[in-house]
Amino acid sequence: MDYQQKLAEKLTILNERGNGVLIRMNYIKKTCADAKLRPSFLTDKTMESAIKYINKKFPNIDFRGNIQNLNGIQRQKSEVLTATASYYDSFLDVIEFRDNVYELLNTIDACQCLFDIAINFDFTKSYLDLIITYTSVIITLSRIDDKKALAGMFNCAHEMTNGSSDPSYPRLGQMLMEYDHPWKKLTEEFGPHTRSVTAALLSLKMVYPRRNLPAEQWRSAQLLSLLSAPAAMLDPACCDTMACEYLSMEVMERWIIIGFLLCHSSLNTNQASQELWKMALRSGLYLTLTRDEALNIHKVSEDLFDGIKGYNKRIADIKECREYVIVHSGAMHRERRHFLRGAMKELFKVLEDEPGLLGPKALFVFMALSFSRDEVLWLVRHSENMPKIKMPEDYIDNQMAELLFHMEKLRGLMKKYNHVVQRYHVQYLAQFDALVLNDTIQNMFVCPEEESVLMSSFVSTLSALSVKQVENKEEFDFKALRLDWLRLQAYTSVNKAPLPIKDYPDLAKVMNMIQFHTRMVDDVEWMLKETSDLSILCSYPRVFEKMFTQSSEEMTMKRYLMAFPCVCSHFSYCGHHLCPEETDAMEKKSLRLCVTFLEQIARLTSNVILEICAEQCNLNDQLLPKHCAETISAARHRKQKKPMPKKGEVQKEKPGAESLRKDRTVLTNVDKMHLNLTELCSSYSLCSDFIVFNHIVVPTEFLLSHLETRLSEIIVRMANYNQTTQEIARPLDLLAAVRAYTASLHSLSSYINVDVTRLVKNVLLQQTQPLDSRGVQTITTLYTNWYLESLLRQASNSLIVHCPTMHCFVNQITDNEPSFRAEEYSDISELQALAELIGPYGLKFLSENLMWHITSQVSELKKLVIENMDVLVQMKNNFDKPEEMVDLKKRLTGGENVLKRMTIIGVILSFRLMTQDCLKDILHKHCPYLMGPIVSLRDFMSPETDIKVTLSVFELASAAGLKCDIDPALVAAIGSMHTDNTSIDEEYKLSCLLLVYIAVSLPTLALDPNSFYSREHGGHNNNIHCIATAINQLAAAMFTVQNKNIEQHLKEFLLLASSTLLQLGQNVERMDSKNRESIYLLLHMIVEESAFLSQDMLESCFPYVLLRNAYREVYRSFVVTLG
Repeated sequence: MDYQQKLAEKLTILNERGNGVLIRMNYIKKTCADAKLRPSFLTDKTMESAIKYINKKFPNIDFRGNIQNLNGIQRQKSEVLTATASYYDSFLDVIEFRDNVYELLNTIDACQCLFDIAINFDFTKSYLDLIITYTSVIITLSRIDDKKALAGMFNCAHEMTNGSSDPSYPRLGQMLMEYDHPWKKLTEEFGPHTRSVTAALLSLKMVYPRRNLPAEQWRSAQLLSLLSAPAAMLDPACCDTMACEYLSMEVMERWIIIGFLLCHSSLNTNQASQELWKMALRSGLYLTLTRDEALNIHKVSEDLFDGIKGYNKRIADIKECREYVIVHSGAMHRERRHFLRGAMKELFKVLEDEPGLLGPKALFVFMALSFSRDEVLWLVRHSENMPKIKMPEDYIDNQMAELLFHMEKLRGLMKKYNHVVQRYHVQYLAQFDALVLNDTIQNMFVCPEEESVLMSSFVSTLSALSVKQVENKEEFDFKALRLDWLRLQAYTSVNKAPLPIKDYPDLAKVMNMIQFHTRMVDDVEWMLKETSDLSILCSYPRVFEKMFTQSSEEMTMKRYLMAFPCVCSHFSYCGHHLCPEETDAMEKKSLRLCVTFLEQIARLTSNVILEICAEQCNLNDQLLPKHCAETISAARHRKQKKPMPKKGEVQKEKPGAESLRKDRTVLTNVDKMHLNLTELCSSYSLCSDFIVFNHIVVPTEFLLSHLETRLSEIIVRMANYNQTTQEIARPLDLLAAVRAYTASLHSLSSYINVDVTRLVKNVLLQQTQPLDSRGVQTITTLYTNWYLESLLRQASNSLIVHCPTMHCFVNQITDNEPSFRAEEYSDISELQALAELIGPYGLKFLSENLMWHITSQVSELKKLVIENMDVLVQMKNNFDKPEEMVDLKKRLTGGENVLKRMTIIGVILSFRLMTQDCLKDILHKHCPYLMGPIVSLRDFMSPETDIKVTLSVFELASAAGLKCDIDPALVAAIGSMHTDNTSIDEEYKLSCLLLVYIAVSLPTLALDPNSFYSREHGGHNNNIHCIATAINQLAAAMFTVQNKNIEQHLKEFLLLASSTLLQLGQNVERMDSKNRESIYLLLHMIVEESAFLSQDMLESCFPYVLLRNAYREVYRSFVVTLG
């Protein structure tokens, strides 16, 4: 008979089912209460009258007589039926659950079961859990405001669709009405079960008071300390009530308070019940029903007893306990948390140092986790519902991070050394527990067959275990053994059982210990969840975030902050398969909280890191050569024995003075920043990664992401670009600052295991693109804009001169003060710094922008050629007839414009060649073994090679900064100008005539006084020497696009230009012959810079003696000064 009742199986199944129904009720309550999640039909205006009518008449709704009130449902009956079906079915689940609970409780009463937490722990716990779960379901159901509307609307739609009410509706309606005042109804229901419930609760009178001690007694007993008894350090931690040692205090308080509310009659008849109840009432103000559904225990108890005769003394007890809680409870729990922080830290340090102790002392770990979890949850539920008291600081803990951190550390330690724990307990089970259990069974006087079979299976299962199974990494599963032990508890706990368990306490003690040991072998994860699950924090996001904020403001707590995001990995525990709808929302909430915490930790850390970098950058800046002038001046003063500065003058400190210390205890700002950084980086040691709802979270990636964003912003900010005033930092200064930041960032690796090299590469690589990953302008764009808008624009107007001698641009001497010194931005060191900063990609972007400006000038040149086409054709055909050329030249217009535009093109190309040359130097320094093959490949190209192959090789060489005979970027730019309106032949004709146009216009340059050749600069003062570069590069590009012979056309150009310049020399007294020597040199420059022309070709059409005389003339007029 007793075996057939299957009490153990029913308790297990109903507890699991009850948890699902409870979560389902909580989900419905939250959904209906949230304006964003509330079902649409409950907020629909057309449904208002129907909902009011249903709530008023529920459960007896007249579907036929008042159809007008239900018109809204009538019109959308199918939609309403579908929408409310899941809610209605959930309410029916409550009825089904209630029926099964009633039946089981009545069966247990009929069997007169024994309940003693110290003997049949699992059976008693399952019984009490079922009662509390059932009560919580009913209370949560009663708190759903729209329950009647949901049930009524479903039944109306069902009636309208099927012509009859749902068969279950009458019972459901009756249940919902009965539980309008749930506590009254529940106390009536549990009246018959008072004896069993009271007996189960009174078994806690030894366990609960022993666990509910103040921190002073914990401290005096040296609770959780492994060092208090060094001699017993290797002894296994065990006791008669193993599972009771880590049983949650909140669970026990929930059993006691709700249990005695349901069966309150024993409070007046049993002094022990009254004492236990009052002790629980003094523990706090609130209990958790589920998640954030709390129970105000004193108010509920007082309201219930207020309507019952003879309970005035109990009401007085409740008020007295409430006053006690308000005065003492906050401080008591604060002291407990303070004790646990120290005890947890000590326990972790010992076990981390000697992980082998996790075997014998595993119970200590779970006790520590359980005690800490209880204190965290107590503070959470009381912080959310903080009472109005004089000392609210007892309900605020700015050191919560430390407690959570040590909890996570201990959890991590148990997972990491799970094999150690497993190995120890497999041996314990096989070589000790199995033998003790066998002896216990042998000493029994009576052993019925069913019980005998179970106990024999226990012994045989445990005896078969061996260490080899652990070494072979075999999977262990003792669920069947534990369920059999629960069955055995049920069989032996009924009245008149053949083998009453109360007569064999040794069997209970051994089996309870075996159950704990089996969990250490196959289910450590479950034990960690049971003792340290903080998933309830997901339901208290405001409190959780507040705790984080308070801890982050404490300097000493920063090293523990990583515990907050790690706790988010617990949140996946709080779901249930009966309520799959909430999984997505819970996942999003968990990830949002986790990411928020990680972002804030990363922000705090990156702020400190970058402050240190900024300080180091400032110190590094003091060592730059530009600041040494004052030091040199002071040294000269000392040498010349000039008078020292007056007393009032403050002498500037030398770099490095900040490192001189008189007292090491005095902390500098940098010391404080390093201490802060050490604290923050220590928090990252908690774990390298963790999982939140199947998402692998890597904390250091958040830090790297923050640093990447901030570093990009800082680099752009250090460029100091002002679009209005066209100011920008010198590339060399910016490079020095970037190097200082990079050097400081690399020191981060000594604090935390992050790939700083990857971070710096990512940031600097993004700076070589026009926009970074966030779509913000980079230094590549800023410097490109500045060089185009400031330097090259002024160079185009001859305010800045290209200086081949010094490989830079220099300012012209004018009355106005220049806005910047051109050589400070364009000399070799600056352009090499620019190449270092923006790299080949950045220079390619700069080059593309330069090419756009060149193509716009070429377009204008073509227009001028078209305007003068007839004249130019005649000049090309008659260049050897001086008289006709003179007449034709008078008809030619825009010659100066052509030369001006060619000068602009030449200036741009000269600047590009300078940047390419500096890029080549940088790449030779960084990757010499790569540059060698590229140079060889470029030199291997010959005129006979296919032009496509040649251009592809030249493109590679150009990207590496090498100078090529044909500029591939210019070829691409010229090629892109070709439109469908013009044919290749027309383009070719325009190109030929453009060269003619330039050649015949060259003599006009002699009229410009600025056309004078400067020996100092190695060029002309109006930048016309850049025309040589422009002619060579432009001709090569245009004729490559048109697939024509470059050398032939340049020869023709040289012949025509020589002819026109020779005519210039015939008129000695004319004005246009003033700077003719300087113009002659231009012809020599064209040949010198060309890869297609030679000096022999020049000498064949232009006498070398003229060039020699021209050089003598320009150098003679140059005044040499020695300073």
